[in-house]
Amino acid sequence: MKKRRERQSIIEFRASFPDEESAIRFYEKIRWKDGVVSPFDPTSKVYKCKNGKYKCKNTGKYFTYRTKTFFANSKMDFRDWLYAISMLINNKGGISSYQLADDLKISQKTAWYMLHRIRVSMAKENNQKLSGEVEIDETFVGGKNINRHKDKKVEKSQGRSYKDKVPVFGALERNGKIFAMVVPNTQASTLVPIVKKNVEVGSTIYTDGWSYKGLEEEYGQLSVDHSKKFYGMLLVTDDGEIIEVTTNRIENAWSVFKRTIKGTYIHVSKKYLQKYVDEFVFRFNTRKISRNERIELLLQYAAA
Repeated sequence: MKKRRERQSIIEFRASFPDEESAIRFYEKIRWKDGVVSPFDPTSKVYKCKNGKYKCKNTGKYFTYRTKTFFANSKMDFRDWLYAISMLINNKGGISSYQLADDLKISQKTAWYMLHRIRVSMAKENNQKLSGEVEIDETFVGGKNINRHKDKKVEKSQGRSYKDKVPVFGALERNGKIFAMVVPNTQASTLVPIVKKNVEVGSTIYTDGWSYKGLEEEYGQLSVDHSKKFYGMLLVTDDGEIIEVTTNRIENAWSVFKRTIKGTYIHVSKKYLQKYVDEFVFRFNTRKISRNERIELLLQYAAA
């Protein structure tokens, strides 16, 4: 029986981090660029002890590079954590717990736990204050009636109905970042406060014609009515400025998000959907930086 060929990603990773010590040193340089800082008292002098530990002089407490991070209580090697982080954030479609378990020779349950802990830090990127030209839209995550057995079809679940789906609301700054969150419904009373919290007053907001009553006093609002098969138009102002009225950018982002869910994760429960939304937002918002910069940013968030 032929031995299964190792994936190229594993081979490349092992070449970069041949042992546990190299992975730890890599993280310490990211976490403490200007020297080790006590997580208990940043003003304290720090002593280096044996077995990779440090001591905070002011509090008398010991700590390591893991203290107050999402992998603090884990028994997994840090090199395994670093591999999981690298694979999750740099693969366009993410990585399933089954694939990670196979790569690291661990249980699927452990791999699932690791990925969700990483997503906790990813959520720190999903907290943006947008401005300028901002597109807002909702999407619905869930199965389709056409794919269900006739005994399990849900009546009147088309369009914006979320009887069998979970609504996700988001806003995208043109040429910028996105934020997104699972919401209980798509009523204006629910969505408008979210917009006001995450979008600077005075910004121009583009919608698909859905009612967002309550935004008109503080924001410029332009809409295209998808119900009438309009998906975009150009307006010319008195000053000759051309304004593109469309929500195509955020709709394209939703398409990428749904392909990831369908292609990699197959099914995501409502309970954990926000974590997968956070993962998507992190990947989208860091799309313009390098692979290594992505890893460093996530590792900074781990101890923030």
